Amino acid sequence: MRRVVRGFWGPRQEPVETLAERWHATLDRFTGLLPAAAAAAEAGAPWTWRTAPASGPAGTLRPPDEASLRAALRTAQEADDWSAGNGTSLRLVADTAPGWKVEIAGLAGGAPQFLLQSLVATIVSPDDAALPDAGLLTAVAEVWHPDYGDVSDRAVTAALKKEAGFRIGTPSVGWVAYLSPSRATRVPPALEPHSRHLPDDRGVLLTLASPGDVAAVVAAYRSLGEAGALEPLPQPMTRPTL
Repeated sequence: MRRVVRGFWGPRQEPVETLAERWHATLDRFTGLLPAAAAAAEAGAPWTWRTAPASGPAGTLRPPDEASLRAALRTAQEADDWSAGNGTSLRLVADTAPGWKVEIAGLAGGAPQFLLQSLVATIVSPDDAALPDAGLLTAVAEVWHPDYGDVSDRAVTAALKKEAGFRIGTPSVGWVAYLSPSRATRVPPALEPHSRHLPDDRGVLLTLASPGDVAAVVAAYRSLGEAGALEPLPQPMTRPTL
């Protein structure tokens, strides 16, 4: 099964050092949450990650410590003339066990007025694997402090477009969703039983459906939209969250 774990936010300029800390924490938490995905040679050991740049040679990060991540981020900046304004783009692919794929792509540290910053993890797993979707999205929320996020797949996105008027680039939900603190105040009462507030006022995690229950996700999207919880960030964007 293929799923994406995503977080999106508005402009927030950050130096390479801060981005490397966030990336390191993300990789550490994802590997801890996905032990079955580890390549056999790396069971219980740090994973090997490889950069996947749009052009130029790939690099290997093993172990992916903050120093190697800083170097990878600086390499990405040097290859992208727009990185100073738009953010630093980094894409990492893990060496994994057969039947698994883990890829994490981020665009962060910039302050564009019309382009969202993001962290998107794409995970392919065996059909019988049970993944900790809520834990994965919690990791993204606690490390990157996004405006909103979700765990979703192509079927959910297609249904939201067709049945609920969803447009790419606007807030969405999946079978698990995250909303920043200001959005969390707009969660309708009917969905409160499905919510879990994160520590330190970091927003709310909503478990809205089981994977594959597209109808329930569409219904929750409509409910949250009517309550104003999925209002897009005003453009030109001037802040990271609503």
